[in-house]
Amino acid sequence: MNIEAELDRARDLDVSELADAIESIGFECTRCGACCKGYETDDGPEPHTATVFPDEVRNLQEATEYEWRDVARPMPYGLAEGDDGLEGETFEWALQAGSCGDCRFYEEDDGGQGACQVHEDRPLICETYPFSVELGGTTQPMGEAVDSEGIVRAHECEGLGRDISREDATELARALKERAVRELEEARAVTDAYEPVEADSGTVVVHDSEGAKRPDGTPISE
Repeated sequence: MNIEAELDRARDLDVSELADAIESIGFECTRCGACCKGYETDDGPEPHTATVFPDEVRNLQEATEYEWRDVARPMPYGLAEGDDGLEGETFEWALQAGSCGDCRFYEEDDGGQGACQVHEDRPLICETYPFSVELGGTTQPMGEAVDSEGIVRAHECEGLGRDISREDATELARALKERAVRELEEARAVTDAYEPVEADSGTVVVHDSEGAKRPDGTPISE
């Protein structure tokens, strides 16, 4: 994959065309909470996993006054279970999950409707769910696409197929373009900043666009 070429494609995405595709597919959030919860697999329960950028982690820290590790955890992909827990190197952060596997910022009201406790500060991947764009190097959330229109893909969600206003479709399209650009910029920066780290047994290292970090967000160099 040529990151620069894909980044140029992302920057050239037409918001109006993305909005057309979103309108054609249709979407309205039903607050079912499925995109915020852990889920069952053939190998057992899996926690909610959503990619979050380093600056988004800090934004959530400011909004909640939480520590880094309370907001984000090392993306588990690429890590292995050692004698003392997960160990190895990974290249992304995921939103922190609670003991039940749900996003730590997800709550349900008495009627069973889901609510994000940091809705105004939620990461781009949450803001744009259940949509993604078909560009190399961008994130595909929770499973294969179930519908598509042009370059826009829609992922499993009970809110798909519902009417959406042009205003809401355009707002979602702008966020979708921003996310695609940010994901590719992050991928390029991770590649540029990457330096192998000799991690001790039982140690996790997260390589992001700012360099190598410990699970608590502090740079390895400190």
